[in-house]
Amino acid sequence: MASIASIANGLSENLITRIADVAIKEEKTLVIVPRETPFSAIHLENMLKLSKLRVKIVPPIIGFYGKIKTLEDGIDFVVGKILDAAGLPNDLYVRWQ
Repeated sequence: MASIASIANGLSENLITRIADVAIKEEKTLVIVPRETPFSAIHLENMLKLSKLRVKIVPPIIGFYGKIKTLEDGIDFVVGKILDAAGLPNDLYVRWQ
Protein backbone atom coordinates (compact mmCIF):
# COMPACT_ATOMS: atom_id res chain seq x y z
CA MET A 1 0.00 0.00 0.00
CA ALA A 2 3.00 2.31 0.40
CA SER A 3 3.64 2.05 -3.34
CA ILE A 4 -0.01 2.78 -4.12
CA ALA A 5 0.09 5.81 -1.80
CA SER A 6 3.28 7.05 -3.45
CA ILE A 7 1.86 6.59 -6.95
CA ALA A 8 -1.47 8.21 -6.03
CA ASN A 9 0.35 11.25 -4.68
CA GLY A 10 2.93 11.58 -7.45
CA LEU A 11 5.97 10.53 -5.44
CA SER A 12 8.59 8.89 -7.66
CA GLU A 13 10.85 7.44 -4.98
CA ASN A 14 12.01 4.29 -6.77
CA LEU A 15 11.86 2.54 -10.12
CA ILE A 16 8.36 1.11 -9.58
CA THR A 17 6.80 4.42 -8.60
CA ARG A 18 8.68 6.27 -11.36
CA ILE A 19 7.45 3.85 -14.02
CA ALA A 20 3.89 4.23 -12.72
CA ASP A 21 4.24 8.03 -12.71
CA VAL A 22 5.40 8.04 -16.33
CA ALA A 23 2.65 5.59 -17.38
CA ILE A 24 0.01 7.87 -15.86
CA LYS A 25 1.60 11.00 -17.38
CA GLU A 26 1.73 9.40 -20.83
CA GLU A 27 -1.74 7.84 -20.48
CA LYS A 28 -0.39 4.30 -20.88
CA THR A 29 -2.07 1.21 -19.45
CA LEU A 30 -1.16 0.74 -15.80
CA VAL A 31 -2.41 -2.22 -13.81
CA ILE A 32 -1.94 -2.36 -10.05
CA VAL A 33 -2.52 -5.55 -8.09
CA PRO A 34 -2.98 -4.72 -4.40
CA ARG A 35 -2.53 -7.84 -2.30
CA GLU A 36 -2.97 -6.51 1.21
CA THR A 37 -6.39 -6.87 2.78
CA PRO A 38 -8.53 -5.68 4.37
CA PHE A 39 -8.45 -2.28 2.71
CA SER A 40 -8.64 0.75 5.00
CA ALA A 41 -10.42 3.95 4.03
CA ILE A 42 -7.02 5.46 3.18
CA HIS A 43 -6.19 2.53 0.89
CA LEU A 44 -9.56 2.86 -0.82
CA GLU A 45 -9.13 6.63 -1.27
CA ASN A 46 -5.72 6.12 -2.87
CA MET A 47 -7.08 3.44 -5.19
CA LEU A 48 -10.05 5.67 -6.09
CA LYS A 49 -7.65 8.48 -6.93
CA LEU A 50 -5.73 6.11 -9.21
CA SER A 51 -8.91 4.72 -10.75
CA LYS A 52 -9.97 8.25 -11.68
CA LEU A 53 -6.63 8.49 -13.54
CA ARG A 54 -7.62 5.35 -15.52
CA VAL A 55 -5.31 3.03 -13.59
CA LYS A 56 -6.75 -0.47 -13.49
CA ILE A 57 -6.96 -1.93 -9.99
CA VAL A 58 -7.08 -5.75 -9.99
CA PRO A 59 -7.06 -7.33 -6.52
CA PRO A 60 -5.85 -10.95 -6.75
CA ILE A 61 -9.22 -12.51 -5.92
CA ILE A 62 -10.23 -15.89 -7.27
CA GLY A 63 -13.64 -16.04 -8.93
CA PHE A 64 -15.49 -19.15 -7.84
CA TYR A 65 -17.49 -19.25 -11.07
CA GLY A 66 -14.29 -20.39 -12.78
CA LYS A 67 -14.65 -23.90 -11.34
CA ILE A 68 -11.25 -23.74 -9.65
CA LYS A 69 -10.09 -27.23 -8.67
CA THR A 70 -6.37 -26.80 -8.02
CA LEU A 71 -4.01 -24.14 -6.75
CA GLU A 72 -2.65 -23.83 -10.28
CA ASP A 73 -6.19 -23.15 -11.56
CA GLY A 74 -6.51 -20.34 -9.01
CA ILE A 75 -3.17 -18.84 -9.97
CA ASP A 76 -4.03 -19.05 -13.67
CA PHE A 77 -7.36 -17.33 -12.97
CA VAL A 78 -5.74 -14.38 -11.18
CA VAL A 79 -2.91 -14.03 -13.70
CA GLY A 80 -5.41 -14.25 -16.56
CA LYS A 81 -7.46 -11.43 -15.04
CA ILE A 82 -4.33 -9.29 -14.68
CA LEU A 83 -3.35 -9.97 -18.30
CA ASP A 84 -6.91 -9.13 -19.42
CA ALA A 85 -6.72 -5.80 -17.59
CA ALA A 86 -3.41 -5.09 -19.34
CA GLY A 87 -4.99 -5.90 -22.71
CA LEU A 88 -2.84 -8.97 -23.27
CA PRO A 89 -4.52 -12.02 -24.83
CA ASN A 90 -4.47 -15.24 -22.84
CA ASP A 91 -6.40 -18.44 -22.31
CA LEU A 92 -5.45 -19.08 -18.70
CA TYR A 93 -9.00 -19.35 -17.37
CA VAL A 94 -12.56 -19.98 -18.48
CA ARG A 95 -14.41 -16.69 -18.72
CA TRP A 96 -17.85 -16.32 -17.20
CA GLN A 97 -20.69 -16.52 -19.72
